[in-house]
Amino acid sequence: MGRTRIAIETLDKQIEYNKENKKMADNSLSNIKKLLKEVRHPFIDSTLFELGFFKSIEKKNNKLIIVLAFPFENIPIKDQLIALVKGPLNKLNLDIKIKITVMNQKELQNFLNKEQKNWIG
Repeated sequence: MGRTRIAIETLDKQIEYNKENKKMADNSLSNIKKLLKEVRHPFIDSTLFELGFFKSIEKKNNKLIIVLAFPFENIPIKDQLIALVKGPLNKLNLDIKIKITVMNQKELQNFLNKEQKNWIG
């Protein structure tokens, strides 16, 4: 009886593992956006989506092009932010290209307002 219970528990864990891996392997544009909407800024209590960092996300076959809009050129955490964006996408087996641009005045003002309100340092 004990071996049967252990076998069933092991099987249940394997099924959950397979479900999780299948979710992670879903490289549809909607899943990519869902994953990216969870990426949080390291010093502001907001997601990069909420802060307006994502200018565009395009997927063509196995190639993903993300345009990130930073509030200023040469921000000191540029590499950290790019790594945060790429992190959840690493298991999707995509050729990921990150392009950088600078926010326009309206986007910058929106960012600065949210930064001031949600700063956690």
